Amino acid sequence: MALSTEEKLLIETRVANEAPNAAAAYLLWFFLGWVSAHRFYLGRPGTAILQILSYFIIIGFVWWLIDVFLIPGMIRARQQQLREQYARTGL
Repeated sequence: MALSTEEKLLIETRVANEAPNAAAAYLLWFFLGWVSAHRFYLGRPGTAILQILSYFIIIGFVWWLIDVFLIPGMIRARQQQLREQYARTGL
């Protein structure tokens, strides 16, 4: 099913309005990173729980530092999920 330009524009508008905000993700990472709030916010509860559990060994802290570079990719992935969801459900 091919989407019209108008439907694509509507999908992009919804994605822009409903997708995670990068500033909010980084604030959550900085202030509440120890409870993996940024990963819950970005729709990744499974890895958030793993990250919390891994804090009991040093790996969790390293993972938390690496997340500062992974957040933009997680946001793009969530935006793509929203696009696909809206295209499937007819907006």
